[in-house]
Amino acid sequence: MGVSDRAEAALGLLTDRPLVVLTGAGLSTDSGIPDYRGPGAPRRSPMTFQEFVSGPAAQRRYWARSHLGWSRMRRADPNPGHLAVARLGASLVITQNVDGLHERVGTTPLVALHGRIADVVCLACRRTSARSALQDELDRLNPGWVARHAHVAVNPDGDVELEEDFGDFVVPACRCGGVLKPDVVFFGENVPRERVAHCYGAVEALAEGTRRGSLLVAGSSLAVMSGLRFVKRAASLDVPVVIVNRGSTRGDDLATSTVSAGCSAFLSALAERRASARTSDSARGAVS
Repeated sequence: MGVSDRAEAALGLLTDRPLVVLTGAGLSTDSGIPDYRGPGAPRRSPMTFQEFVSGPAAQRRYWARSHLGWSRMRRADPNPGHLAVARLGASLVITQNVDGLHERVGTTPLVALHGRIADVVCLACRRTSARSALQDELDRLNPGWVARHAHVAVNPDGDVELEEDFGDFVVPACRCGGVLKPDVVFFGENVPRERVAHCYGAVEALAEGTRRGSLLVAGSSLAVMSGLRFVKRAASLDVPVVIVNRGSTRGDDLATSTVSAGCSAFLSALAERRASARTSDSARGAVS
């Protein structure tokens, strides 16, 4: 079966069924944000939570790099894949991405599994605030930092590839004196239980009724368990799983159908088909 035949088979599993969508970094590559594990992606080692809380040196290193990454990530625009996902009429969209691009196009209902890089939380008082305000303060405290490092590459989590002495980089504290952290799940942290339970519930609901729904994975290699567990749960319930991704994924053996391709074209085609199917259903209902 060729790639086009695989895509056609996958579309057939997704067009007129209830749908849950799980998205990963591959969905945002068309917005200029690189993914972690796509073909040709360099090996990266994101900072762990344990390293971040180890002391001021690690926190300066994180914020100095993240300040550069966010200065560009905040300017990224949603691409046709994000727009298509918003049109699918899914019962839930689960994103592993922290870039906020699903939110920008108004995708609902949505669970940002790993949080949003646009939010900041204090590890002491748990107060949350806007990243934009911290960005302005970092600019004020570290004049010229962004301009001096305009060449560095941005990672999907808003970090950058940069190694140097960060000892002079100034990081403000929360107004309570606590340590500020982006409100995202770092490696070494657990996704909040209520988020996981909500996502499990949506996946399990696909097994109910006379016609099973489908789980669509778009742009994720499923290399970490935070996303793979939903594929495992769907497969255990005999819910069809479709994976669309550039290259192989850790969930391929569990999938009903796989399409090795970028996300935007496939998702746009799926959105059109589901819209047509809904129109046809409405027309039949009016006639009856």
